Amino acid sequence: MHIIGLMSGTSLDGIDLAYCEFTDEQHFQLLAAETYNYPFIWQERLSTLHKASAEEYVCADAELGHFFGECIVHFREKHPGRVDYIASHGHTIFHQPDRGFTAQIGDGNAIHAVTGIPVVYDFRRLDVALGGQGAPLVPVGDRLLFGEYDCCINLGGIANISYESENGRIAYDIAPCNMALNHLAGLTGVTYDAGGAMAREGKLITPLLARLETLEYYKLPAPKTLGKEWFEKHFLPYLAPYMSQPVENLIHTVAEHIALRLAAAIKTSGTDVHRVLVTGGGANNQYLLELVKEKIGSVDIESIDNRIVDFKEAIIFALLAYLRIDKKVNTLATVTGASRDSSGGVICG
Repeated sequence: MHIIGLMSGTSLDGIDLAYCEFTDEQHFQLLAAETYNYPFIWQERLSTLHKASAEEYVCADAELGHFFGECIVHFREKHPGRVDYIASHGHTIFHQPDRGFTAQIGDGNAIHAVTGIPVVYDFRRLDVALGGQGAPLVPVGDRLLFGEYDCCINLGGIANISYESENGRIAYDIAPCNMALNHLAGLTGVTYDAGGAMAREGKLITPLLARLETLEYYKLPAPKTLGKEWFEKHFLPYLAPYMSQPVENLIHTVAEHIALRLAAAIKTSGTDVHRVLVTGGGANNQYLLELVKEKIGSVDIESIDNRIVDFKEAIIFALLAYLRIDKKVNTLATVTGASRDSSGGVICG
C-alpha cells in the first residue's frame, strides 16, 4: 500500500510529507519526503486561531484542508507514482483531554476534494472520547517499526518518550522542546536556533532553571500530554520575569531544562536502557543532544537515516492510516489511558 503521511507540528516549522510504501505493518520504504514551509500569513493565523471566533475557526479548518491538498498536488508533481491514501494528522489548535476534547484542523474532505485521493484524518478524537489523552500516537510506530531500540524520543514542538514495560507500551509528553526554543529564537528574528548555536553561547540563569524544574506537570504520572494552551498558561509566565536577559542566556537555560527532563525520562524508563533512538527536528540540535549525553552517561543516543529522523512522525501517521484501513489497533490504551485500545481515524473518499 502506498500512503502519503502529512504532519504539521505544534512548533509551526512546516508541513512534512512522507511518501511511503508498506509491504506489511512492520516493513516500509520511504520513497520521497519534503517539508513545505508555512507562508507567513498561515503562521500568523494558526498561532492565534485558538483566540478566534467560531466562524473564523471553521473557515480556517476548511481553508487549511485546501492548502494541504495543494501542497500534496505539488509534491506529487515532483514525486509521481501510485498513492492509495493520504494520512493527515492536521494541525492542533486545542488539546484539552481532561475536558474531553482535542482539535486538529485541515479538513480531510477538503484534502480529498483537491487531490482526488481517499484521506484518513482525525486520528485523536476517538481515543479522547474513550477517556484517553489522544496522544502520543507515535508509540505504535515505535513498537512496530523501531522495536530494536530500548526507548524512542521525539524532539518536536513537545518532547515525548516511548518504551516497552511489563504492562505494555508506555509513552508520554516529557516537556516543551522546539516550541520553547523556537519561541525564544524568534525574539532575534530567526525561526529556530540552528544546531543550538545560540544556546551554546549563553550562560545559565540559575533561578530560572530552578523555577522551571518545579512545574507541577513533571510530578504527574503517565499517561499525560502537553499542548500549546499549557505552554502559554504555565511555561511562559515562568520566563516573563527574566525577559530582560540576553536571548542567548534564556535559550541556554531552557535547553538545560529540556536536557534535564529528557535525562530523567530516560533514566526512569528502565534499568536496561542501552540504545535510545532520537528523532524529530530537535535531533539536529547538536548542543541539546550533547547536554543529554552528559547527563545519562553510558547510554547510546542514536540516530538513523536523516530523512527518517526528520520525517518520522509523518511516516508513522502513514502507518496509523495503514492500520486503520486494515481495521487494526493504532492507538494503545496503555499509552493514552483510554478505556480500551482503538483504531482511530476518519476515512473519506
